Amino acid sequence: MAKSSQDLSSRLFHWTKKVSNEDEEICPTIKSCSSISDEQKSKDALQVRAAESRISLSFTRKKLQAIAASRVHSVITAFAKNRAHLQQGLGARVVGTLFGCRRGHVHFVFQKEPNSTPAFLIELATPITGLVHEMASGLVRIALECSKEENVEKRRCRLLEEPTWRTFCNGKKSGFASRKACGPKEWKVLKSLRPISMGAGVLPAGNVGEGEGDEIMYMRANFERVVGSRDSEAFYMMNPDSHGAPELSVYLLRV
Repeated sequence: MAKSSQDLSSRLFHWTKKVSNEDEEICPTIKSCSSISDEQKSKDALQVRAAESRISLSFTRKKLQAIAASRVHSVITAFAKNRAHLQQGLGARVVGTLFGCRRGHVHFVFQKEPNSTPAFLIELATPITGLVHEMASGLVRIALECSKEENVEKRRCRLLEEPTWRTFCNGKKSGFASRKACGPKEWKVLKSLRPISMGAGVLPAGNVGEGEGDEIMYMRANFERVVGSRDSEAFYMMNPDSHGAPELSVYLLRV
């Protein structure tokens, strides 16, 4: 009876076959799900990598832009400082004045304007009468040379602030020149010459507070300033009567 009931149950319900069919139906689904999951993972990984590369590229671009902006800012700042420094000191055109007592030495002054503080005032060993004689013979070239200092702090000194110079006039040695502060006597001469833009002449001794026989000889003109480097500058006197050709040239060199 038991055997016959099992046979009958197997014939009626097909247990073995049904279970086998379910396994065959479930397994492909699991396999397909597994393959879909792997494909999705690979797609996600590719998307993550693409996002990371985009973030890295964006960061690199921003970094390069920041570096470029910083360099441009530094250049603009340096240019602004140099321009401000140029405005405070001498520009491309300056006022140059030679003066001295008839029996004294030459004083040479460069100013931005006739009423501004002298940016460069030196006293040459050359007598004023000797310089006038040289200028009467033609062009005059005055070269002022100073030595470079080994000390780093002294090397930062501006060329116009050097204290001592070797002087050459038309190639001939003319002693030494020394930088001077603008004292009351020099200021009085410069104030007396403010109304004069260009020309040469003599100031009576009484006008500058000197004794008899100490007349002041002077010559004033506009000079073109050319800066070659930190260690070289040139000043060319421009004379309208000679079609712009300089009659007096002054060269400052640090060698």
